[in-house]
Amino acid sequence: MTIDEIIENFAFLDDWDDRYRYVIELGRTLPPLPEAARSETNKVQGCASQVWLASQTRPDGAAGPVLSFVGDSDAHIVRGLIAILFALYSGKTAREILSTDAVAVFDRLGLREHLTPQRSNGFRSMVERIRADARAALAPRSRRPLEQRSHTESG
Repeated sequence: MTIDEIIENFAFLDDWDDRYRYVIELGRTLPPLPEAARSETNKVQGCASQVWLASQTRPDGAAGPVLSFVGDSDAHIVRGLIAILFALYSGKTAREILSTDAVAVFDRLGLREHLTPQRSNGFRSMVERIRADARAALAPRSRRPLEQRSHTESG
């Protein structure tokens, strides 16, 4: 499902209870997360519930790297938020991801005003994690952490 379809479906739902159920339903569409992806490396810090996000990057010529995501949460509503973020970001180039304002989309959907402050903070943590993965995909491959350089390399 695309983000435009989600926005369109939200427009048809009049009250928050229906929208809440729809977000939970979106979360049920997430494919199962492989157990190996439930690692500390993929765990998103700053979320009230447990959240795991993993990205895969593939080159796309002149357009730059394209990212796709998998993820899961132990909370139904958070799984739905993850599904919305994936509709917004998955399959996009790193540059598109960095230029897309997920908070503005959530405001447009009316989600932020109906989420607890903890959920809103967790949402921002998930967005920042996705944006960090996009920035990492754009980083030159020759840049390695200092601890990976040999002692004969300078710099």
